[in-house]
Amino acid sequence: MPLSDQSRILRHRLTPRIVALHRALSRLQTVVSFMNSGAHPDDEISDLLAALGVRDGIDISYACSTRGDGGQNDIGTETGAALGVLRTAEMERAADVLDLRLYWLGQTLDDPIRDFGFSKSGHETLGEWGHQRTLRRFVEIIRTERPDILCPTFLDVPGQHGHHRAMTAAAHEVMTLAADPTFETGQTPWQVAKLYLPAWSGAGQAYDDDLPPPPETLTVPGGRDLITGFSYAQIGQQSRAFHLTQAMGRWVPPSETRDWPLHLAQSHVEGPDDTLSSGLPSTLADLGYAKAQEHFDCARAAFPDFAAVRAETAAGLALLQADHPDRDIAHKINRKITQAAKVIQLAAGVEAHIVLDADILTPGDTTTVTCEIDTNGAGVETEITLPEGWSRNSMVLHTDDAAPSHSMPDTYLPDAPTPPFVTLTVQTGDVVSQTHHPFETPPLTLPGSRASVDPVTDVVNMRTPRRRLSLKVPTLRPEAAQVTVALPDGWTGSRMSDGFDIALPDDTELGRYAIPIMLNGEQAHTAQIVHHPHVPPRALTGPAQMTVHVIDCAVPNARIGYIGGGNDRVDHWLACAGFDIVAIEDDQISAAGLAEFDAVVIGIFAVKFRPGLAQAMPILHEWTAAGGTLLTLYHRPWDNWAPDTTPPKPIEIGQPSLRWRVTDQHATVTHIAQHPILSHPNAITKADWDGWDKERGLYFAKSWDSAYTSLLSMADPDEAPLTGALLTADIGKGRHTHCALILHHQLAHGVPGAYRLMANLLAPR
Repeated sequence: MPLSDQSRILRHRLTPRIVALHRALSRLQTVVSFMNSGAHPDDEISDLLAALGVRDGIDISYACSTRGDGGQNDIGTETGAALGVLRTAEMERAADVLDLRLYWLGQTLDDPIRDFGFSKSGHETLGEWGHQRTLRRFVEIIRTERPDILCPTFLDVPGQHGHHRAMTAAAHEVMTLAADPTFETGQTPWQVAKLYLPAWSGAGQAYDDDLPPPPETLTVPGGRDLITGFSYAQIGQQSRAFHLTQAMGRWVPPSETRDWPLHLAQSHVEGPDDTLSSGLPSTLADLGYAKAQEHFDCARAAFPDFAAVRAETAAGLALLQADHPDRDIAHKINRKITQAAKVIQLAAGVEAHIVLDADILTPGDTTTVTCEIDTNGAGVETEITLPEGWSRNSMVLHTDDAAPSHSMPDTYLPDAPTPPFVTLTVQTGDVVSQTHHPFETPPLTLPGSRASVDPVTDVVNMRTPRRRLSLKVPTLRPEAAQVTVALPDGWTGSRMSDGFDIALPDDTELGRYAIPIMLNGEQAHTAQIVHHPHVPPRALTGPAQMTVHVIDCAVPNARIGYIGGGNDRVDHWLACAGFDIVAIEDDQISAAGLAEFDAVVIGIFAVKFRPGLAQAMPILHEWTAAGGTLLTLYHRPWDNWAPDTTPPKPIEIGQPSLRWRVTDQHATVTHIAQHPILSHPNAITKADWDGWDKERGLYFAKSWDSAYTSLLSMADPDEAPLTGALLTADIGKGRHTHCALILHHQLAHGVPGAYRLMANLLAPR
């Protein structure tokens, strides 16, 4: 998916040479390094990192435990692994804005260090991740990056997300373990000099710290960048705006600035702690390279005289290249060599744009590379580095035996891209410097033996007549392969032009079935392209197969309308199970348009993302009072949910959300009222609460009008029961039910009880 000219223009205008050079020069003023740590993409302290990097020149990095695959998605229907792939790409783009070095504790799709859903306990989280595995991976990252300072984003206090608490608890432990030579990881031990904690509360819409933050021992001042005029809070939001799945990015008024109070929790340096660099080697001069630092200081002072900046930087670089530093400081010297080379490239006016005519490839494909290099009169050599299994004939690239692209790389270093990339070698007098440049859109290589499967998941409801499935395999590679499917015992399949017609016997047992797709007798693979305009495309690859959930669910005798916001697929899954459900278009939200429906479902977040829905709620209220069955699925308080006007009768959603959710998917569910919703057309029993995935529900109601009856009670361990998960009220001749259980997620995972409960919620009064 090569970038359009318009996209390239927009990207190019955001990186003017003068700003890029200013920021690159900033990194030459110090050798101090600072690592932030957190649990999810978007946990990084973006504004603080902007100040440290852009203003203070500190080398900044971020260690993140999970890919955020258990979170919400404000921009699409990607969930699970696909969401993790998308949020990984978002985090990398956010890192680009800050020149932030990025490391992941969770390294693969099936890594136990994952976002398994909301947790309220750090102990529980480390139990899920594996305490020792978490520490080992964290130590590997520390020993690789070798930061001077470590600072978690959140505090390890009750009321915080358990994943956050786990990473903060782990930070205390790795301070010792990373320096311990008996803790073996195959790397040289490294002692982090300081551990800071935020001296501010992490409470807000989602969290509610029970304990006050630790006392402030040091304050990092805010302010604004002199060249761009942006405050560091604004630069931080320019980075956070790439976390679109989490609705991040807020406008910061020009007058708004922020300081960052920190608490020194551990220190291995002597003397007072007046600044972050107190007690640490601060410049190259402190490492024995005073002359090189002098040249770099002169380069910074010469800005924006490009020729003088280039000459002084090259002189300092030559001194670093001529030396062989001790192992304990080699990483700092090498980092300055890389940063000085970037300054020289920018000061010389050398610019590179590398594009491919095709960037979604399979082994055996070819693509043409175009290198648009402006040397600006400088002596420049260009070299293309290809991934393993690729070859090159002039400007034509051959994928040959290329391995599939990594959808979740465990490291992202903006100044050291993974192949393919172009290296620019710039000659400045006798000094040679090199910079590495990724392609504008990194190419995707997909598996060679590949089948496209449609649908990937299906549901067969044994209470309905449907016993046949249509499995389409519309595109194949290799195209001439013999395609077969491995069916469960007793199932039959016949070949069609574009796939298979599969029949289930009437005595099929309930459960989950996998149907692998075979090409020439070998397991085929599939590739889901995960792509949104704000990030480059990624491919989620895996075995090609169809999953079939066989359930038993009495469906309601009702014509159902679905009003979605683009964040769930409730209508799709219910249709698979035999429900009579159709999507409602905007022009159908009227008295006449709603007249054909017995029941209406409003999907998650829909009041926020469905244009005009908030204003149309009175029409739905009138339809409900006339006899309709209205079901609203969970919303957040900020999703245009007005407690007094969105539902027919007042319902207030609780916040911070940590207090109003049940994260244990195995939590006991107690029926606290007798009501048809729990008995018709399906008798909801204990078995219907088995097999749930991720959690029970979230954004529970905090208070509600007396017209509503609470039907369920549930609680996380050692907490008081919550009763705002499922509320129902008779409204005139109809009924409104508000459900904060994550039914949309359970439907997608084939949980039978979710289908049975949904049928009851939509049954006409």
